[in-house]
Amino acid sequence: MAEVLQAASRESMASAEARLDAYADSAQAADLQRLGDELFAVTRLLVEQRSLRRLLADPTSPEAARTGLVERLFGQQVSAPTLDVAKGLVGARWSRPADLVSAFETLARQALLAVAEKNGSLDDVEDELFRFGRVVNREPQLATLLADTTTPADGRVALLGRLVEGKASPVAVALLEQTVRLPRSRHLDVMCEELAELAAARRDRSVARVTTPVALSSEQEQKLTDSLTRIYGRPVSLQVELDPRLLGGLVVQVGGEVIDGSVASRLAAARRSLPS
Repeated sequence: MAEVLQAASRESMASAEARLDAYADSAQAADLQRLGDELFAVTRLLVEQRSLRRLLADPTSPEAARTGLVERLFGQQVSAPTLDVAKGLVGARWSRPADLVSAFETLARQALLAVAEKNGSLDDVEDELFRFGRVVNREPQLATLLADTTTPADGRVALLGRLVEGKASPVAVALLEQTVRLPRSRHLDVMCEELAELAAARRDRSVARVTTPVALSSEQEQKLTDSLTRIYGRPVSLQVELDPRLLGGLVVQVGGEVIDGSVASRLAAARRSLPS
């Protein structure tokens, strides 16, 4: 399970994830791959440099000072989208410096999962992460080897590569490699479970829950699927529910976004606009 954030960090994390989702919907897979890789690199730096993460998460320091420091450190090292994400994170309020590190790592993971979302492999990624977590849960010696930070990270990643070669998709492999490089004193099977949960949550963004007063024909469902896929820039599948109370039209929910085009909604709005 993911760690529980305190109120300030929880709000900052939610805002950061919403901004990432907005960017991911229109971004190319290659750009998201680079974003994820660069955010992971920043995460590793913050883990190694305790004084830096304290400076960047210090609520008593002016926001301009914190974002300016990010600009000086990373402005010539990372892509513009990565720099924007980094400045957005350090400009927010965090309950503790460790939460800022977790935010960078979470957005890095989300960026790579968005790559799988773009290429339609998100279901496979979720399953592969879950299954690998079960493997390391059954093999504690293997888990210890992969999480042993007294050995070089490249060696641990090479061991992982031999284990998953030909058995996992590129996104799943990339996420596992980054997890092995940066265990942060966490159990590997727990981190795999957390990654699988993130993949499941991201997959939910690509399910359109459609409420309609009458059954849709196969042709209507396909047209709606095609339209939503174009709008959101990723494959979208439909879950259709009948509700005669809508009278006509549709209600479509994708993730947290609701498009209410029902007749019942329009009638309710008309009633509210009438003088009392």
